[in-house]
Amino acid sequence: MRKIEFDYEPYFYLYLSDPHSFADMIEALETRFRVEECVFSSIYREMEGFKIYCRFDELREIAEKIELQTRFKAELYNVDIRADQRFLAERFPLNDRFNPDFKYPELEIIEIGVKGERSYPSAKNSIVEIRLNGERLCGSEREILHGLSEYIQIVNPDVILFPDADYWMDIILKKTRKFDIDLKISRNGRYRRLSSKSYFSYGRTMYRPSACIPAGRILIDTENSFNYREGGLRGVLLASRLTSVSTNYAVRFTPGTLISAYEVYEALIRGIAVPLRKRDAENLRTFEELKMADRGGMIFQPEPGIYEDVYQLDFTSMYPAIIVKHNLSPECSDGEGGFLSEILEPLLRLRIEVKRKKKDNPEYSGIDSILKWMLVTCFGYTGYRNARFGRIEVHESITRIGREILLRTKEIAESMGFEILHGIVDCLWVKGDKIEEFRKRVEEETGLLVDIDHYHWIVFLPMSDKSGTYNSYYGRLDGGVKVRGIAARRRDTPEYIKRMQQEILEELSRVESIDEIHGIRKKIIEIYMNYREKLRWGEIDPQLLAINRRISKLRYSRRCAERSAIKEYRKYKIRLSPGVDISFVVTDAKKWKVALPWNSTDYDRGYYLKLLEKAWNELSYIFNS
Repeated sequence: MRKIEFDYEPYFYLYLSDPHSFADMIEALETRFRVEECVFSSIYREMEGFKIYCRFDELREIAEKIELQTRFKAELYNVDIRADQRFLAERFPLNDRFNPDFKYPELEIIEIGVKGERSYPSAKNSIVEIRLNGERLCGSEREILHGLSEYIQIVNPDVILFPDADYWMDIILKKTRKFDIDLKISRNGRYRRLSSKSYFSYGRTMYRPSACIPAGRILIDTENSFNYREGGLRGVLLASRLTSVSTNYAVRFTPGTLISAYEVYEALIRGIAVPLRKRDAENLRTFEELKMADRGGMIFQPEPGIYEDVYQLDFTSMYPAIIVKHNLSPECSDGEGGFLSEILEPLLRLRIEVKRKKKDNPEYSGIDSILKWMLVTCFGYTGYRNARFGRIEVHESITRIGREILLRTKEIAESMGFEILHGIVDCLWVKGDKIEEFRKRVEEETGLLVDIDHYHWIVFLPMSDKSGTYNSYYGRLDGGVKVRGIAARRRDTPEYIKRMQQEILEELSRVESIDEIHGIRKKIIEIYMNYREKLRWGEIDPQLLAINRRISKLRYSRRCAERSAIKEYRKYKIRLSPGVDISFVVTDAKKWKVALPWNSTDYDRGYYLKLLEKAWNELSYIFNS
């Protein structure tokens, strides 16, 4: 490994509508820093201002002092951009970023797994065993960690796949220092700290744990990384290339942060200044104007029941495609090229290419998934109040056009004799013939690409008032059963109840018609009764009944399971934060008494029998409709 050093002096831009009013401040800046008058570009216009050079660690502090001194009349740009991303964008902009078959250097990959006691009752965070590519290291902690150190030095891996890495790394590093072991997980011995934080996203409180980032190697927490679960290593590497963000960060960021980083990188390589504060405030509108503009996506309510020979029409990345086709961008009003539509076009083309290749080669699935999530969140960011390149009017225009497209698709379907069963935002379920002719006509009239899935049968479930639910259904596709919204898909469903549904769905995946479904009714009822009787007689390991919930706060005024669980965690000095996932077993639902899974010896049978019955009703509905 060769170390190369570069001279690089970062800077930020300052714009003042009346710079003469702040002549003293500018003069003071010139005494401390190199200040140059310049012309720079935002996405809206060219601006005459100042370029102020300073160290990376001073950028934010100086900018905020300028804001205070000018009473927030100053507009500041290129202040809080990641140093590595900015340096690469300005000095080494990446070519060939949109090539799904980019050939990476051959990477040495190892898998590490730790078995040990975590911070539970009387635990000392002890390491009992480490697995290295499946081989066990046992003995004392000193012997285990010494063996790990030797293995890493011999193999010299580029990528480390490590379940719960962001939990165990701190513990491992503390213990190696204690035992005076030179553990080279970082190639130069340095680590960066990604701090933990709670944040609010799409109506939910989320939590990102702290992480210890090694220099010179990719360390992936395979258990907790959403991007790795969805995209695998190929997907994460692509995300890193698209955003010019270190792979160690790309694997830990949310898809929303990735698309934001992508937008920033695209701005930098185009010479567009990135604002510190969003200043394009929403225009004042009357209530009637707001009501007409902000109506969200179109939904057609289904009639509950089971249907045979159904087609699902699904627009490929509908909202990003609308942005590109209709040239929607915060600064656009005349139909000419806009920043947002321009930068999303190659990303959308890449998704379309990868989706086509995925049909013949499943190795493209991870890349497709990463691209899908980045494109999904790019729509949400157009309406996010702090998005650097967002604007609520753009967000509303996207949903308006989306509604018009789905309505037009419905009209085309009805004119061709199709029966409309359900529709939700970018999907339409229909029954009828000439499906390829239908798809072709929709693509021609909307200008968007469409995928078609064929269901041998599909069930739309009812709500409590007997009307159809919008997003709870299951059915047999050509490639197996697809489920949405039922217990087996919900993250808070106990494992035991999930297994019951999954076993029944496995049986249903083998039948292709309603008649065949009724033919296996007895077998399916037997599966349910077997699960029910074991639960009723207390034959289930309580850990299989653990309920996982994401807490939005640490104090609950009402009595509930979350409140009781938080108290239990505190008994064992386990720190919690808003957005963290907790796990508990309900021992008395009337009083909301709970136990933590690792020390639970009993459960409230009546409570769990009701949960099991509710999950059963979702699947037994297939026989009653």
